[in-house]
Amino acid sequence: SYTTDTKSREENKKTIESLYSLSVDVKKIRRLKEWVLLQDVAYVKETAGILQEMGADGTAVASILERCPEAILRSPAEINSQRALWQLVCQNEKQLIKLIEQFPESFFTTKYHQNQKANIMFFQELGLKNNIITRFLTSAPNIFYNPVEKNKNVIETLQRNYLNLGGSEANMKIWILKLLSQNPFILLNTSTAIQENLEFLQKNDFTDHEVLQLLSKLKGFIFQLSSTTMQKSMLFSKNVFKCSDQELKQLVLKCPALLYYSVPVLEERLEGLLKEGISVAQIRETPMVLELTTQIVQYRIKKLSALGYDIKSGSLESLNGTKKDFEVAYGKIQSKKERPIFNPVAPIQIED
Repeated sequence: SYTTDTKSREENKKTIESLYSLSVDVKKIRRLKEWVLLQDVAYVKETAGILQEMGADGTAVASILERCPEAILRSPAEINSQRALWQLVCQNEKQLIKLIEQFPESFFTTKYHQNQKANIMFFQELGLKNNIITRFLTSAPNIFYNPVEKNKNVIETLQRNYLNLGGSEANMKIWILKLLSQNPFILLNTSTAIQENLEFLQKNDFTDHEVLQLLSKLKGFIFQLSSTTMQKSMLFSKNVFKCSDQELKQLVLKCPALLYYSVPVLEERLEGLLKEGISVAQIRETPMVLELTTQIVQYRIKKLSALGYDIKSGSLESLNGTKKDFEVAYGKIQSKKERPIFNPVAPIQIED
């Protein structure tokens, strides 16, 4: 609704002066979103006033307006409506202003106010805790822009499939809430796409129990894939590991990344491992190593080699897992190496 034709328009002097009076870096706005400065109507002082009322100091106000200059184009009524809306899920104004400081664009997108409101109510009815809803508002704001009916439709499709796959009515709510809090972007999919992907897994002989297992392991990311990409990734793994359909299925259950990552990604990671002298047989034994980027693998191999650990002859288990998992495995190898040789005749020192 705002013009982006910068040639025929002049900057609004009143806007510029008001921003300068708040110590806002106007050059930064010119560089990133100059069109904001060309609008005839802007609410600089009013917006700053509302933010200060909520507890923002001068530095915070300047930072918010530099990062999200379009905030000054929202009317005080729109901003106060957003404020009331976000207060439904925030503990207090202190938390609210902290969120606005971190995610100003999410807060100042007032275009979908009615949808946002309806979706907040729906998520609360569903049983999502307010702290999870605030996380969604800031990190996945577009799920609130959907009409609430669309989000309800996706949730109903997931619930129906969960029960059809043998999930129990008693566990369904916990399962849905966990899936949503792990990956709210599920709601950006269509019910049809969800249905198609589940049918693809069933056609590939995954049992209902195994499909449920994959959904939980993949945190719902499976719905962001297409049956074509999953098919290609499975075929690639089958050729690399020279395995039967049944063996491939077991590998995928062990390492769902084989289904989730595209062929170019799997190819690059496999190549990186082979360059380090790791064999295909070793990777087949511990396929989870393909979940790691080539850079992470190289870094971990380097650290283990420095301890004299030979990854080519040992297990790849020590490479696996999160940063924390690796540090634990590394610590064990390190302490084993540093441990003094036990002397059976040395007196044992016992502290009281």
